[in-house]
Amino acid sequence: MKYIKLPDEKEHRLTFYLAMEEYVARCLNEPDALFLWQVAPTVIFGRNQVAENEVNLDYCHAHDIQVFRRKSGGGCVYADHDNLMWSFVTAGEHVGFAFNRFVNMVLLVLRQLGIEAVGTSHNDIMIDGRKVCGTACYHVAGHSIVHSTMLYDTCMEHMLHAITPSREKLQRKGVESVRQRITLLKEYTPLSLEDVKQTIRRTLCEGAYVLSQDEVAAIEQLEETYLDKDFIKILQ
Repeated sequence: MKYIKLPDEKEHRLTFYLAMEEYVARCLNEPDALFLWQVAPTVIFGRNQVAENEVNLDYCHAHDIQVFRRKSGGGCVYADHDNLMWSFVTAGEHVGFAFNRFVNMVLLVLRQLGIEAVGTSHNDIMIDGRKVCGTACYHVAGHSIVHSTMLYDTCMEHMLHAITPSREKLQRKGVESVRQRITLLKEYTPLSLEDVKQTIRRTLCEGAYVLSQDEVAAIEQLEETYLDKDFIKILQ
């Protein structure tokens, strides 16, 4: 599997990386590809979700937390520089197969770190009964795109206040708060986040494909399709 690299270390907003996934699927001739990324504080909600029901928009606006919709389904997540975002692009459109491969890759990496973890029927990764990694998937151009948020660390205050799942939803899961549902990877390994990223690449990838500046420009153009102008007006 090839690791996809940007030509520089410039940080982009979340929509760029979503467009990058789609570009890799549509334009690169790689049967399997992976890249890792991090973003400034951001809330990402799913294709079928109503933002006002899942996101505290006033809190996000007050604390400079960006809010974007992704093209995959699934729940609302918070991400920041202490989270690790995964993007896995694979040929084929069998969602169950793509999810299964990705979950097993994550479990393999965690075993390399000496961490006992399990996957669930909802394609989450659990450590000691608490969620450390969630996934979502969609199809494009004969490929499946699986993206995931791994909680190495996070700003817990933002996570607790930026996302507003209903009390009924939490009670269905048998817990009373978001904090009770999740755990942080840093509690199970002495490695830094950068060390974890290197372990992932060593374990899963052989070689790298470095995007050209022209390819970055094409991704930036594709990114425009991820920017909901009417929704952005609501946040301003």
